[in-house]
Amino acid sequence: MTTDNHPREILLTGGTGFIGVPLCQALQERGDRLTVLTRDTIRAAKTLGTGVSLVTELKQLPDKPVDTVINLAGEPLAAGRWNERRKEEFRRSRIGTTEALLEHFQSRGSFPQRMVSGSAIGFYGDGGDTPLTETNGSGSGFAAQLCRDWEAVAERFSDHGTRVCRLRTGIVLGQDGGALQPMLLPFKLGLGGRLGSGRQWMSWIHRDDIVALILHCLDSETLSGPVNGTAPNPVTNRQFTRTLARVLHRPAIFPVPPFVLRTLMADMADELLLASQRVLPEVAIETDFQHRFPDLGVALENILRKH
Repeated sequence: MTTDNHPREILLTGGTGFIGVPLCQALQERGDRLTVLTRDTIRAAKTLGTGVSLVTELKQLPDKPVDTVINLAGEPLAAGRWNERRKEEFRRSRIGTTEALLEHFQSRGSFPQRMVSGSAIGFYGDGGDTPLTETNGSGSGFAAQLCRDWEAVAERFSDHGTRVCRLRTGIVLGQDGGALQPMLLPFKLGLGGRLGSGRQWMSWIHRDDIVALILHCLDSETLSGPVNGTAPNPVTNRQFTRTLARVLHRPAIFPVPPFVLRTLMADMADELLLASQRVLPEVAIETDFQHRFPDLGVALENILRKH
């Protein structure tokens, strides 16, 4: 149930993604009415089931007011080597989609009451060993600029009375996808190891917790602004590697040198794999959000127990 005891009319982008699918299920279980903006309604219907309304364009939305928007659209940054074409797609799928949402509600003359809009801890750039909270400014690099521009468009909703939470998501861990999936085979084969020095901080979160945090943002009517979507206990890459190997009962003795990562992945290597981001979820904790999986070992045991 929602906190105000009636179903919300929710518009969701990114509904068929790694976070979007379990989020749709959670929203339906609460009794909210859900419309998903998607490019592929056939795939979305197979993935999300019959209880979700599907549209391919915003003009297909019915005239009834949308009181809640959850904006998670965006091509995955880690899906392959970065080039100018892919960078433009990253911008179009995030910033362009958010601009289209803004224009849609402006044309209707009615804005949602609340909005959770995606962003990422890439906002902070490479922070070294410094703990980073929502009060820290943005860093440098493509990912930081992307997040700044994405958040700036989302924040324009607040000019029209919408309560906006900008969710800066960390490395999301879960079954059957996300950041963990490409790591499993080499680690299961005993070929895993740290990336570079392994001293860079990794700020992660269990997928169940990021879904719960989105619901928390929806229900906390006084919460707005940036919200770090991370677990309270970030780890170094070396610690992450050792913990994953322990859970899988495998060694992890094959480090990957930085030059190999840069050769394979260009600037993506420095911004996503070698950058250090020790991000703390200060706002979530201060607003009494309870992480089910605050520690990496417990989270990985939960995710991998079926493997």
